[in-house]
Amino acid sequence: MPNDPAEMADWIGSLGVAILLGAFFLNLIGRVPAGSRRYQVANALGAGLACLASYMIGFFPFVVLEGTWCAVSLASLLRGVRPQ
Repeated sequence: MPNDPAEMADWIGSLGVAILLGAFFLNLIGRVPAGSRRYQVANALGAGLACLASYMIGFFPFVVLEGTWCAVSLASLLRGVRPQ
């Protein structure tokens, strides 16, 4: 585990973005529907990690972006949104 806070932010942010991109790719190839619980969990987790990393490096435009993305994904999970 890295000791440098900036390096830790890189690892956290990279993991978050990898989760987001993985979910997006799986959705594109039809393996995970956009309204599925798995997709929403991946979006919430990935965006939450990216938000945390952005906060750690003080890049607040992405804190807002990723925080909003995470909140919308969590709201969808709580409402039980399903594909139609």
